[in-house]
This record gives sequence, C-alpha cells and structure tokens, in this order.
Amino acid sequence: MKQAVVGVEAAIEAFREGSPVLVHDAADREGETDLVYPAGAVTPEAVARMRNDAGGLICVALSNEVAEAFGLPFLEEALDHPASADHDLGYDERSSFSLPVNHRDTFTGITDEDRAKTITELAAAASDPDATAFADEFRAPGHVHLLRAAPNLLADREGHTELGIALAEAAGLAPAVVVCEMLDEETGGALAPADAKAYAERHGLAYVEGSDIIDRLG
Repeated sequence: MKQAVVGVEAAIEAFREGSPVLVHDAADREGETDLVYPAGAVTPEAVARMRNDAGGLICVALSNEVAEAFGLPFLEEALDHPASADHDLGYDERSSFSLPVNHRDTFTGITDEDRAKTITELAAAASDPDATAFADEFRAPGHVHLLRAAPNLLADREGHTELGIALAEAAGLAPAVVVCEMLDEETGGALAPADAKAYAERHGLAYVEGSDIIDRLG
C-alpha cells in the first residue's frame, strides 16, 4: 500500500509537482475534505477523478486580486432575483461563489476535456491578469464555478477557497486552484476525515488539516 504524506510542507511540495492535495477545513466549519489541485496542472483525467472519486462541485478559486482584475462579482450581488437575498449560511458569513464560466474554445463546456480546458486557461489568465481580456476568453454562464477568495485570505476567512490559494502562493504558483468536495458513496454526506486519509494512503497523496495551513501560512 502507498503511504499518505501529511502536513503543510508535504502539501506545498505536492502542489509544486502538480499533484492534488486533500484538505480538511475544520470539524466546526463545513467539516469537509476537498480534493484540491493547482489549476494549471488539471487534465481531463483529473476532472474525471474529481467526478468519480470526490463527487462534489468542481470549482476554481481565484485570489481577490485576480478576481478584481477580471471584474468578477460575488454571485449573490450579481443576481437580480429574490432568491439571492437574505443568505443564512450555517458555516460562514458569506458564500465565495462568483460567475460560472466556460472558455470560449469549448463546445458544451461540461465534458472532461472542456472543463480541463477552461480550468487551465483560467490558471494561465491568473498568472498575468492585467494582460487578460476576461470576457474575450470566457463566457458566462458556464460549467466551471468560480470562487472569489477573501482579500486577506486566511486572516479574513478560513474556507477551502482561501486554504487552497494560500497553498498555491506558498508553492510559487498562480493564485488559481480547483476544489472539489469529497463525498461518501454510502451516506451521501461529507467523507469523514479518517476515510479521506485512507484515500490519500491508497493513492499516495498529501493530506493536510486546515488548522495546520492556518498556523503555518495564515
């Protein structure tokens, strides 16, 4: 059996190598483990893995600075519908969702190939946001949901969006990461941390607690 590698340094090194990391936020928050990739390393095979092994929503988190450069709003502020008002989240003060997008060179946008194309192009754009005409390259609505990180990252918010961006920055990568919740096939709920660690062991992946990222990078 392969061995999981645990801890922040292992997670940073995995990111540098383009490998995914399992990140558990906190038992008193969402209580979820996300499969997190540096966006620039995502392939169609990685999208398939997130669909099949994780099962949650495949999202791309961007730093606040990149989102500002692209003119990306928080989705709840962009929607002109009563359903977007009066959010009452049990785990945080606000959602980090922004627009869902497809790259303009995709077809439907939902296939593994199309989503990988959108994701890697988002990573390329995030590496030089001032040189990107966002609306010329991406269209909304689409099939890749964007998340907008808090301005001061972990000092402001301790979600997977901020935890992932903090890892990317520590690894010297563009501030764009893919996050996807790991769900339990039997219960349909969040995969328990022990089971997430077991998955990491089976596949030789890094596992890290959000609290450790906050202590090291916050």
